[in-house]
Amino acid sequence: MNTMLRVNEALLIAGRAFQPFQCVAWSAQDGTGELNLTVVDRTNTRVGQARIPSSTYRDPSQLADVLTHSREQLSSQGYALEPWSMPE
Repeated sequence: MNTMLRVNEALLIAGRAFQPFQCVAWSAQDGTGELNLTVVDRTNTRVGQARIPSSTYRDPSQLADVLTHSREQLSSQGYALEPWSMPE
């Protein structure tokens, strides 16, 4: 995937990156263009969160790096995630 991502595409990718947990993702309406991500478990307990600037999420390679890092953080805290890779 070499083209720049639109916000909706980045939201979908982020939403799939944290299975089996739910990733609640939204774009800030304050004009900053940031994506806000919150990962919750089955009891709706927040297990992780991140804010991703538009310059990062629009670039597929940078988005993959951020999501991979976030997944590694959750794994190091003992959360078991399903395998994931950045769509091509």
